[in-house]
Amino acid sequence: MGSIVSNVYDKKYKQTTCYWGTKPSDICFEVVKLMSPSRPVKLLDIGCGEGRNSLFFARNGYLVSAFDLSQAGVYKTIELGAKSGLAIDAFYADINEYRLSSEFDIVFGTGVLQYIPETLRSEIIGNYKEFTRIGGLNVFSVLIPKPFIPKAPDSEPIAHEWKSGEIFMHYHDWKILHCTEDIFDCLSGGEPHQHAVNRIIAQKPHTG
Repeated sequence: MGSIVSNVYDKKYKQTTCYWGTKPSDICFEVVKLMSPSRPVKLLDIGCGEGRNSLFFARNGYLVSAFDLSQAGVYKTIELGAKSGLAIDAFYADINEYRLSSEFDIVFGTGVLQYIPETLRSEIIGNYKEFTRIGGLNVFSVLIPKPFIPKAPDSEPIAHEWKSGEIFMHYHDWKILHCTEDIFDCLSGGEPHQHAVNRIIAQKPHTG
């Protein structure tokens, strides 16, 4: 499945324009409010795509690492960062195979968890939680199906559905700082459509 996803997004990301646009996700601004880089803050952007969120965080003083399954996406993230004078440690990795081995203050991902099959979710999210520093944040936005929202024109049959509220259960033992279910307008692929999304910002407690 990894090669299929990679090929799909390589084609999209090789375009001169940015497929997802350049505006960062709204949840990025919530992260800045909660943990501004008044000291060095290490952030990992999982499934960075073309780097729109990575660039935002690097521009605001975070120490950003990022990975994506698309080589074209990684290349564009590095290229756009260099053009703006920003250093982003972007690299190629498959979300289902890559595991953290060093700690981060913030583990961040938007619109990427749908590539994790249900059988791997507890293990992978458990790894992210383990390698988040005490007091650090896990920040995720995950798309969820709703019967009243038509499938997006660029929807992917290879994605795995998450149930409404499922991501919240993985953080029942952490402090939930932000927890929403929203519907938003999207222009990916150039055709207007909508998505439903669960967003969470959870903080690793000092005990437990």
